[in-house]
Amino acid sequence: MPVLDIPAALRQALALAEQAIGLTDPNPRVGCVILSASGQVLSSGHTQPAGQAHAEVMALHDAAAHGHDVHGATAVVTLEPCSHHGRTPPCCDALIAAGVARVVVAVEDPNPLVSGQGIARLRAAGIAVELADAASADAARELNTGFFSRMQRGRPFVRLKSAISLDGRTALPDGRSQWITGEAARADGHAWRKRAGAVLTGIGTVLADDPRMDVRLVPTASQPLRIVLDPQGRMPAGARILQPPGAVRVIGPGRADLPALLAELGAQGINELHVEAGPTLSGAFLDAGLVDELLVYQAPLLIGAGRPLATLGALAGLDQARRWHLVEATPVGADLRLRLRPT
Repeated sequence: MPVLDIPAALRQALALAEQAIGLTDPNPRVGCVILSASGQVLSSGHTQPAGQAHAEVMALHDAAAHGHDVHGATAVVTLEPCSHHGRTPPCCDALIAAGVARVVVAVEDPNPLVSGQGIARLRAAGIAVELADAASADAARELNTGFFSRMQRGRPFVRLKSAISLDGRTALPDGRSQWITGEAARADGHAWRKRAGAVLTGIGTVLADDPRMDVRLVPTASQPLRIVLDPQGRMPAGARILQPPGAVRVIGPGRADLPALLAELGAQGINELHVEAGPTLSGAFLDAGLVDELLVYQAPLLIGAGRPLATLGALAGLDQARRWHLVEATPVGADLRLRLRPT
């Protein structure tokens, strides 16, 4: 009996899931590859926009389109097939009806409506189900870190982005910041905006920079919701952030309760929240312990006097300093992209 190259199929399925970034929210990004009993790749697919076909169904359609019979085949999928009726029927039922013999799952679905039930239904139908290796599970989880956050914590995964100089400045004393980083870093930042269901900033940034806060430097199928915290109602009628494409929500007047806002966004299906703001609002998120990841682009220049990344409360000692774990340090053009998460 041939030994199937499951690791290669998992890598292909994960690459397919990446293609679903900016397309599937609020649903997770999922890829599926179907192998014949001899190890041939019969078909593949990834999740489509909400309300359309999921990865498993796309792969089954792909097989049918190429005249491939999947009876007795192995389906390799990056997330546990769903077992509930949402906008679409359960994917595990589609796999059962198709007659696949085996399903390899990278990671279980954190959705309480699924969580283990999809695997149980497949096994009850006589289908062999296996969980993938830890590295594949981590990769699949990382692709859907916002979905996992929303399902398990009831709020989005919060990524705080900033561009800084070598001496930690984000702008000149008068607020001018265009441009600290180069074109490559700015385009890369838009790729991270694309991941998010919503991009949030404060009215101070709007008044200082008049940004659009949309995704335009990389291709995208949809635009994230743009949110502006404007507690004193100072939003100019002609602000560029109010213009298409994409929807805009201005919160104000009144003081925003950040934890309550995150809970509200989670309830609305926002998986990842991308924050690009000035030092005051950035500091508020950090002081509240609400930042899950720092995305920092460091440029090789010195500014001197200027604005910091965040205005934080004073510490009594260094032992109280917030510790961060370096996830990656990657050159992007002439700049350095740093991703850090709380220790």
